[in-house]
Amino acid sequence: MNPIRTLFQQEENHVSSLLPPDLASQYGGDLSFPHADRLYISANFVSTLDGVVTFALPGQSGGGEISGGNEADRFIMGLLRASADAIVVGAETLNETAPTHRWTGASVYPAAAEAYAHYRKEVLGKPRDPLTVIVTGRGHLDLTRSLFHSGAEVLIVTSALGKDQLLRNGADQLPSTQIRQLAAVDGSIDPRAIASLLENQFGVRLLLHEGGPTLLGSFVSAGILDELFLTISPQIAGRTPGHHRLGLVANVQFAPTTAPWLTLVSAKQHSSHLYLRYRNPEPQRGERWPISGA
Repeated sequence: MNPIRTLFQQEENHVSSLLPPDLASQYGGDLSFPHADRLYISANFVSTLDGVVTFALPGQSGGGEISGGNEADRFIMGLLRASADAIVVGAETLNETAPTHRWTGASVYPAAAEAYAHYRKEVLGKPRDPLTVIVTGRGHLDLTRSLFHSGAEVLIVTSALGKDQLLRNGADQLPSTQIRQLAAVDGSIDPRAIASLLENQFGVRLLLHEGGPTLLGSFVSAGILDELFLTISPQIAGRTPGHHRLGLVANVQFAPTTAPWLTLVSAKQHSSHLYLRYRNPEPQRGERWPISGA
């Protein structure tokens, strides 16, 4: 892969990690996250020029179809996974990925597997792969997926209804998989309770959010998303009234007076793809929130 080109980079005053030279060369610079005494939440998505994040077609609903399998996008995704303590995805996102997929840098970009492993273990001091966190309100998961039988550390966050469904399907017998129940309203779990669970009981400090749009929308609406990595793919997907295609966030909308505004941190380019990084200057953190229904 030819190196990614940095078009703009905001000066960073607080650096928590330094990329090894091989990764820094490919990324077009360093990757750092602000020092924080709390959980820091970063999302990574890919979108078409007209804001579509999924074609919503059978077998063609993932981010790979949106990015066109772009190599630099996969490299960045792998780099972010290698940096994170945990990666959170919704049940629909899980179901849209290949049955053998695992949420690691090596899985999405094998060419840099050794470089990611060195960076994660030797630079960041994180000997294990990131915790995979799956959020499902109703417990409808395919437990035959290789993720649940690979020895990877998995946490399923669900409701009382979802937990009953998972236990009926034998989820409590899966190796390296934990189930945690949180309160839910109409199958939806408060993202602040998810964040508190991960921070206080699993020691997560850097959480990577990989969707989907409904789960991301709940985090944005709760005001707890710290930043967004957004790949802009140079294609137009379109929409029709009878075939709804989701944008970046779903099931939430804002008024002009309440819509979040983000600050551009960096802009990068590879071929005709753009890789943008935005930060939320005013995440609504305040006091630690309680864990509902734990």
